[in-house]
Amino acid sequence: MASGERRDYLERAAGAFEPVSEMLDSGRCEPLKAAVHGVLLVTVSVCAAYNAAAWLKRRQSHLAINAIIYSAAVWWERCHIARHLAACPAVEPKASPQDDLSDAA
Repeated sequence: MASGERRDYLERAAGAFEPVSEMLDSGRCEPLKAAVHGVLLVTVSVCAAYNAAAWLKRRQSHLAINAIIYSAAVWWERCHIARHLAACPAVEPKASPQDDLSDAA
């Protein structure tokens, strides 16, 4: 690949990555980021529950360690979800016609 072709290729690759890079900026796509952490929260919750139940049944030390680590991951993901949701812009609900009863008889 010639020097000019390589430079063009690198510029196109950088341009293709730019939308993803912008999405990773703070304050952008926060609901999507919270959803990703939500999926991880569900996953580590299942892992924590399984390891805790297995430890109660078999009393193997590695299961207890796994249960503790996965439980900490549940807390960690919950904190991330709360942070992403707090960064979402506030949306005020629209008043419905039923809410305005000023002219009610």
